[in-house]
Parts: sequence; C-alpha cells; structure tokens
Amino acid sequence: MMKKTTTILLMLIASVSFAQNNPVDFESGGFGADWTWAVFENDSNPPLEIIANPDQSGANTSATVAKFTALQTGNPWAGCESLHNADLGPFVLDETNNLIKIMVWKSVISDVGIKLASPLGWSQGEIKVANTLVNQWEELTFDFSNFINPPPDQGQLDQIIIFPDFDLSGRTQDNIVYFDNITFNPQGGSNPDVPTVAAPIPPQRNPGDVISLFSDAYTNVPVDTWLTGWSAAMLEELTIAGNPTKRYYNLDYAGIETVQNQIDISEMLQLHLDVWSPNFTFFGIKLVDFGPDGAFGGGDDSEHQVNFEGLAQSQWVSLEIPLTDFTGLNALNNIAQYILVGQPTGLSNVYVDNFYFYKGEPVSTSDISLTGKRVVLYPNPVEQGGQIYLGSNVYQVDVLDLSGRALISVNNPAIETGNLNRGAYLLRIQTRDGLIQTHKLIVN
Repeated sequence: MMKKTTTILLMLIASVSFAQNNPVDFESGGFGADWTWAVFENDSNPPLEIIANPDQSGANTSATVAKFTALQTGNPWAGCESLHNADLGPFVLDETNNLIKIMVWKSVISDVGIKLASPLGWSQGEIKVANTLVNQWEELTFDFSNFINPPPDQGQLDQIIIFPDFDLSGRTQDNIVYFDNITFNPQGGSNPDVPTVAAPIPPQRNPGDVISLFSDAYTNVPVDTWLTGWSAAMLEELTIAGNPTKRYYNLDYAGIETVQNQIDISEMLQLHLDVWSPNFTFFGIKLVDFGPDGAFGGGDDSEHQVNFEGLAQSQWVSLEIPLTDFTGLNALNNIAQYILVGQPTGLSNVYVDNFYFYKGEPVSTSDISLTGKRVVLYPNPVEQGGQIYLGSNVYQVDVLDLSGRALISVNNPAIETGNLNRGAYLLRIQTRDGLIQTHKLIVN
C-alpha cells in the first residue's frame, strides 16, 4: 500500500538477529512510549498520542495506551509506523514470534491492519483483522506463520506498521482508536496455559435430578447468552481433548443469562462447576433471581456470590456448592443471571465445563480439598464457643471476616470459636504440603 510519511529513514541493516523489543505497552520504562511513531496517509497526519488509558477496565487495565485519530478526510489505510533501526529492532520472523497480538478499543467495527517491513521498505503486505466489540477493549490476533522474511539484500524486518481503522467503505466521521499491548508470541507447540485433558466426566444421574446449562453428560436447557454485553471479559468456544469447553479470558466478570428462559432450581440441592486456570487467585460465582415478576429491577430481585481463594492452578477443580451457601437469594424459582468473577482483575484466564444443578447428597467444596488432599471441617456450622476440627494435614489456619481482615491465626488442626461472633467467616488453610485452601465457616 502506498503511503506518505512524516518520517523517513533508509538504512540497510546487517544480517544480525535478536529478539524484537516487545511487548509494546506504552508504559514508562517499557517499549513504545518513547518511540518515533510516524503517521501516514491521514490528511494532516495528527501525531500518535501516548495518553492515560481512558477505559482502565475489562481486558486492559494498563495505565498508558496509544491514541490514533483516523480523520474522515484521511485515506482508509491511514496508519502509523515505528522508526527503522531504532525502535522495534531487527529480527527474523519464525515460529517463536509469528503470532502477533494487539489490544484495541474502537467505537466502530472495521479492520485493523498490521504489516512488518525492512529498512528498504520490503514487506509481504498487511494482515487485517476486524474488531468484534465496540467501546471496550478487545485483543486481536494476527497469524504471520505463512509470511516470509525479506531477501538478504533488503535487510531484516525491523518495523511494525499499524492501520488502526482500515475502512475501505469510507469514514463518516473522525474515528478515535486506542491500541496497546502489542506482543510477539510463539506459534504452536505446547502451551502450559491450556489444559491438555478434558474436565472430569460427570456421574450418571436421573435426568429429572439435573438442570444442566453446559455439559455433554446431560441435556442442556436454553441459555440466552454465555457472554452479556455488559461483561468485562472475552469468551472463546473451544474443544479440549474432544470435549467442548468455554474459555473466559481477560476476565474481570462475565455475565451469563437465561432471562428469556428463567430456571427454577428450587428442587435442586447443589451447583456443580468444573474450572481450570493457570493464573486465577480468586474465583467467584454469583446467582441472580429475578423474583416472581420475572423482570430485572422489579423490586423482588435477589442475588448472592460465593467466593473461592487458593484454588489449585493448572488442573481441573470441581466446585460443589450447596445452594444453601447462596444465603442472599430470597428464592430459587427465577434464576436469570450467573456471573463469573476472577482475579487478577482483567487478567484471569478460566476454562469452564460441566455447569449444572442437581439433586443428591449435599457435598461442599469446603469438605473436598481443591488440590486433591482432603481437608474436613467438622462441625460446620458450629455453635458459638464450640471447636472446629480440620484434620492432621493442616499446618496453619487464618480466620478472616468477610472483608478479609484476619481475626485468628493458629498452627494446629483445631479452632476455638469462643471469641467469634455469630455469622459467616472465611478460613484460609495452609496444608503441610504447602497448598492453600479457602473455606467458609458458619458460627451459629
């Protein structure tokens, strides 16, 4: 694509290969913020701005981003480029770096283009990928695995060219695009951030004893959406070892809805959910009942969120949650929303399978180790002044109030509750093999 630029530098680079400077995150002390970005084919070519993140939420909570103003009078392929032999650095495109990702925030749907070039202008052309979301951050992936490197007399690739609003249909206004976090990633190979085995197969149950939203083992009820428009997360439908699985990434919170097909779980006893994450430190699930009027905000809505900390990472964890744990729900007849919450905020990567309610003998995640070692809380609930026993595998127990404030810390498998008021508490348990579990305790 022809372009006019405000900065031109031609220099043949010797054939030396080293890692390109990335990620380009525009943060102070990082890459991108102090680069020489030249704007081209954008009429008066307003410069690329490095500004505070205007929407520090959802998929991108970083402090600083790039702002590109695509003028209505500019060409469809208006864009910006880094400086040769100074910014990105010379590199060889190969399987270790040919999957390029970029985060964008756009108010319109249009293509984003990325092109790589050598100092003499050689390029195989751009790849274009359209955003699918507006007015929120989204990560786009560009696969350069089928692209080649320049001929020897053209130098090595050392420049990235970005077309933030590649709109051949013509702009009807000036469009502002924010972009951030440009990364060069390996293509293929093993990925420790992805499960290699499917979630556990659910047990056989009487069909009348199960209400399933997502599971191969049971018939699923209709779900309006697995990612609402008000979610701060991304959703990918994929298959793990032949088993359909949902992946929520860049997760802060993700809304799932059965508003049009509200579910009556009043005869169910348990919620089951299998989760797998390489990085979550906190996971919560909220149920929302719309009340007898079946409408949001009618004055009879109720909700409750059950939280977990210290879940095992990089392995499937089966959450068994008694519905009695959702103490804030006034009813269970009109369940319309299910909200998944993850930390680190905006960065959690969580795989989900086998999301269903069922009848049966209640089993609490509090009674099942989240890492394979059984920790038993008995009794739970406990009468005020009574003693809680946790088993010989416990090394340390911290009793926290619901705000996270530590109240008691002991190095033995028993807890005295005489100094605790009636109510709900969290137990943070460290086992003798160094694993961390979090359980809920009720003092009556």
